[in-house]
Amino acid sequence: MPSSAPENNGPATLAVGGETIELAVDRPALGRTMLDVSSLGQHGLAVYDPGYADTAAYQSGITFVDGEAGRLYFRGYPVEQLATSHSFLEVAYLLMYGELPSPQQADDFVAKVRDPGLVLHVGIERLFDTFPQSMHPMAMLSIATEALNAYADDDASLSPVARVERAGIRLLSSVPVFAGYAHSVLRGVPRGRSNRSLDYVEDFLQLCFSVPGHEQLPDEATARALNTLLVLHADHELNCSTATLRMVASSGASFYASASAAINALWGPLHGGANQEVIRMLQEIKDSGKPLSAIVDKAKDKNDPFRLMGFGHRVYKTTDARARVIRQVALDLVEKLAPADPLLEIAMKLEEVALADDYFISRRLYPNVDFYSGIIYRAIGFPDAMFTPLFVLGRSAGWVAHCMEMATGPNRIGRPTQFYTGPTERTVPSRPGV
Repeated sequence: MPSSAPENNGPATLAVGGETIELAVDRPALGRTMLDVSSLGQHGLAVYDPGYADTAAYQSGITFVDGEAGRLYFRGYPVEQLATSHSFLEVAYLLMYGELPSPQQADDFVAKVRDPGLVLHVGIERLFDTFPQSMHPMAMLSIATEALNAYADDDASLSPVARVERAGIRLLSSVPVFAGYAHSVLRGVPRGRSNRSLDYVEDFLQLCFSVPGHEQLPDEATARALNTLLVLHADHELNCSTATLRMVASSGASFYASASAAINALWGPLHGGANQEVIRMLQEIKDSGKPLSAIVDKAKDKNDPFRLMGFGHRVYKTTDARARVIRQVALDLVEKLAPADPLLEIAMKLEEVALADDYFISRRLYPNVDFYSGIIYRAIGFPDAMFTPLFVLGRSAGWVAHCMEMATGPNRIGRPTQFYTGPTERTVPSRPGV
């Protein structure tokens, strides 16, 4: 798929209160035509766009989502091809540097990320000793990522891009360890040790499920399934967490501070936390004892707050490109690892009932990646509190790429305008007796 700089084919004409304003018209390599409204402030005007759904705040060449067609591209490559043919670190390289690595480049990159010299400082390890078992692991990841600032090897002689690159490689190296340690806290067991001789995904899985002194290597199917999920989650345009990352980074804050902010944005149930909400919904359905047809009817009732979590998407108007890839992965892994799990059985039946209902078909509400990812994580053996940290593990690659992209060009601090609805100017009343 060819890529090119935005093409200007302006101007468009905007008529406001008898005044005519010319706006440049830009056509990106892919996607909707853009109106350049950056000059509106000169005319005392602004654009009101709740949720920034139709506002392009950045130019980026990393990822493109075609919501109408249900396609997702990383640097022009369809994600379904990458997810079934490349390792997560190879895809991370693609996002960061723009091209797939040669075998030698892949080996060199893996060696950098898996460098034993990047093991966590003991000060960060001790943080996990202070976290209570009741603490959500996303909070642990956010704190540990921010703490990397205290031990950063910051070389002022490096270019801005090189500094982000160095910090990004350290983050890619650290996040699996953070997530593994957080899983140990949740389980109330001593944390394991990273084995840098293992594959990236294999090491993470053994870190999560091994008992110190007894390394438990994952089976090939489990490692392959998790690798696929990490690739599918590696980037997704300017979603809430990535937009947060870029907003914080635009202030000149450190890469680790920006990544920590992105982790907190991803935590929310409307974003990365949606897969955790799927499992909670399935548990509620099981506990209710109601037939699935009644559950679907409840979801269709506009006066009922209940909704089917994991169905529909803000961007996709057809089946989520990522969901098409992992649906079969989920089915295969469930059959292998957890065939008797009642929640997984409910999930599969719920999908069947909903996809046969005209209500969901007409509204283009299809199972998305969050619906299937939670099923896979549960089959592997992760508690639902770990689902969003697993999302961080994949999305960290995209965050590095976006910060590297920002470092290559001029940067303007993010500062959205507002639609003010408060009181107009008024005089402070005098106090009685004063």
